Order: sequence, then C-alpha cells, then structure tokens
Amino acid sequence: MPSAAEEPITPMGERRWPMAVAALATVGLHQLLPGDFRVSPHWMYPAFMVAFLVVLVVGDPGRIDRQRRWLKVTTGLMIGLITLVNAVSAARLVAGILTAGKSFDTAAQLLLIGAVVFLTNVLAFALWFWDLDGGGPAARAAGNGDHRNAFVFPEMTVPEMIRPGWYPQFVDYLALSFNTATAFGPTDVAAIKPWAKLMMMAESSISLALATLVVARAVNIL
Repeated sequence: MPSAAEEPITPMGERRWPMAVAALATVGLHQLLPGDFRVSPHWMYPAFMVAFLVVLVVGDPGRIDRQRRWLKVTTGLMIGLITLVNAVSAARLVAGILTAGKSFDTAAQLLLIGAVVFLTNVLAFALWFWDLDGGGPAARAAGNGDHRNAFVFPEMTVPEMIRPGWYPQFVDYLALSFNTATAFGPTDVAAIKPWAKLMMMAESSISLALATLVVARAVNIL
C-alpha cells in the first residue's frame, strides 16, 4: 500500500480574481479613452462585463474547477466582447492616424490612446490563451489528460524545480502575452499547436503595427 507521500497530488483549481482583475482592467482602460474612441452608449460595455463576471462567479464560486459547457461559453463571450470593443477602438485609432482630416490634440493624447489599445490587446490575448490552452483552467486543474496543451512553459521542462501538481495559470499566460507583444517574436514559451502559433503571430503583428503607426504620427505631431 503506497504511503501518503507517494499518493498523487490532485491540483487545486486556480483562483478567479487574477482573471477578473484583468477583465475589469480592460473596462478601466477603455474609460480612459476620449469619447469618440469608446463604444456607445458608454455604460453598455462596463455593464456587460460586470454581468459576465457575476454569472461566472455564481456559476463557479471559489476556485475555478467546474467543467461546464455553459461556463466555457460565457467566458468565451466575455473575452470576445473585450476583443471586439478593443478592435473598434484600434480601428478608430488607425483611421485617425491615416486620415489627413483627423487631428489629435497633442502627441501625449495619441500616445495615451495607443497605450490603452496596446495594453488591452495584451490582456485580451492573455485571456484567450488562458481560456483555450489545455481545455481551459478547470480542465487544467483536473489534469485528466482529455485536452492536449498548446503551449510548453519552461516549468514543464524542469519538474524538479517546481511544486508538485503545478500547471499554468493566468499570470503565466499574461507573461506570455506581454512578451509576445513586446518582443515581436518567440518567447520562452513554445507554441506547439497551429492555432497557438497563429494567435502569437497575430498578436505580434498587431502590436508592431500599432507601435509603428502611433510613434510615427506622434513624432510628426511634435
């Protein structure tokens, strides 16, 4: 009979608050934008985000460990809303930069708008990576092997250096997204599924395009 030390360790579900803070941060960032760069009516986006989070917390209170299809769909709809709203802001920013008739008040205003869109993009991709990899947070916590990982984190290659039962959580995907957006190339995390590689390529391309356009126009204003 195996001893207690030899029994397999069942990972605990991760805490929801890091994901919730990231989702609410996208709302806060959006409110920093000038009125014509925000979705209308201005109350709609915050209201929908709060509603999504309330549904998720009520449906899976405490740690994230319930594998329910409707919870997965709700999470996807929330992240999709974040992505759509930021895409609208990004499109208006790019249109404003490329349209000769559009003028920004100052270079600082332009840089602020660019920073908000950039940071929201980082958070949106982090949430997508977190929700899609390995079947999502609840599936990763269960460790049932029904879903293959799309990313290989450094911790996976040195199991003797990490705690038993380790699996990637939101902060790991946030670091992956930030590094992808700022390095414009591969990070210390390897993507091993086609969709993961394509998403990393998309994030790098969006970040590079935004940085180039915003900085070039800001220099022109100065």
